[in-house]
Amino acid sequence: MEPFGIRIAVMNRFVSIKNRNDILRKMASGELDVLIGTHAILNKKLQCHKLGLLVVDEEQRFGVAQKEKWKSWSEGIDILTLSATPIPRTLHMSLTGVRDMVTITQAPSNRHAIQTYVTEYDDNLVRNAIMREKERSGQVYFVYNRIDTIEAMAHHLKQILPEDISIVIAHGRMDGKQLENIMMDFYAGKFDVLLCTTLVENGLDQPNANTMLVYDADRMGLSQIYQMRGRVGRSEKIARAYFFYRKGKILNEVAEKRLETIREFTELGSGFKIAMRDLEIRGAGNLLGAAQHGNIANIGFMTYCNMLHDAIHELKAERDNIPIPKKLPNTTLEFRQDAYIDSAYIQNEEQKLEIYHRLAIATTEEELSELLDEIIDRFGNPTIAVTKLFSSAKVRIQARNLGIGSIIDEGESYLITWADIDFIKGWNPLHLPVHYLEMIHILPGSPSRVRIDKVKMKTDFLTWMQDLFYQINKQRTH
Repeated sequence: MEPFGIRIAVMNRFVSIKNRNDILRKMASGELDVLIGTHAILNKKLQCHKLGLLVVDEEQRFGVAQKEKWKSWSEGIDILTLSATPIPRTLHMSLTGVRDMVTITQAPSNRHAIQTYVTEYDDNLVRNAIMREKERSGQVYFVYNRIDTIEAMAHHLKQILPEDISIVIAHGRMDGKQLENIMMDFYAGKFDVLLCTTLVENGLDQPNANTMLVYDADRMGLSQIYQMRGRVGRSEKIARAYFFYRKGKILNEVAEKRLETIREFTELGSGFKIAMRDLEIRGAGNLLGAAQHGNIANIGFMTYCNMLHDAIHELKAERDNIPIPKKLPNTTLEFRQDAYIDSAYIQNEEQKLEIYHRLAIATTEEELSELLDEIIDRFGNPTIAVTKLFSSAKVRIQARNLGIGSIIDEGESYLITWADIDFIKGWNPLHLPVHYLEMIHILPGSPSRVRIDKVKMKTDFLTWMQDLFYQINKQRTH
């Protein structure tokens, strides 16, 4: 870029203090146009003369406190963050419209999916994997994330491997220059195995290293595991990744889900799907606070989206001095229905998620109708499961507009509970048609709770509920 007059500098842990201070001075005075750096650029002394664009690669590697530093720079400028596996908090901010998102799913040409194995640790398997890579003149990453005992692991590997296999150790406590020399030697092919900590996930690009072995993979995060797997398979060779847990160890539920996810999603460009699964496992986190994961599963994705949607509307109304209408409840539906978007209808996970999200935040039947017309135009006539999904969403909207807090399947009956009795003023159950009266029972001492006899129901539950809501609304408007 220098021939075009663009002045560029690099700042990382390998830059000397003298050079770093010189870079800081040039940034403050406007003598530099582009600064490329690691976490080192978050230095409190960094002052930008006229910052116009901030590009953040590997966004998931930064904590919330560090992101707050960006905000102090970012007023009035554009920010582009890149990540193969965004953390749940960031992903959810994009899905709910707080941030714009673009996905790139096209893999580089001549790349192959990485063969992925999740299994108990076994010396024979480790030896065979390393020897197989050695036979094709390749190199191996062995990730062992315990610095205190990494020397002992190196000794163990030398015992189970032939003498001609060379091993070098790398970890974050090493002197910067020493670590840089080790990495350069490995890149030059002077060693067969790089025994290292998780620092390997930080952007190493060695096309000749196409076998990855990870010890104690169950102790690592899903994003970490995916990033490490991405260190291999960066050439035309078929790469292999082995994720080990200790022999006889009983995995907890979360660790099991993480490892199952990495085993399931092996195709190229699967980072978005893995991030979505991480969102399901960990929750969305606190959009405004420091928590990068949360408890979205406790209330359900649709309910959470509705709560967020209502909160945003209230804040906008308050800002624009618009009267806030009576708050509608966040209706919960708990009944058994095969209502979902099946893969026979839509295969793309991202498109499915987009539709689920739009269903979750829809507040009117008109919005549902427009969405249904759109997906019919894009994907054809819906399957039975998709039709039921839209019917469920319609029942939820109608119930919410009537002030209903929940509809719960209790086995032989359905229990309807009103969150606010004011919504049904003017409704007299005795004025309903006879076939409704045979099935509806108002619970004694609780006019806001109604039980519906499932046995006597002659039509589909969703259809029956829509008819009931029509009758209630008919009475309320007269």
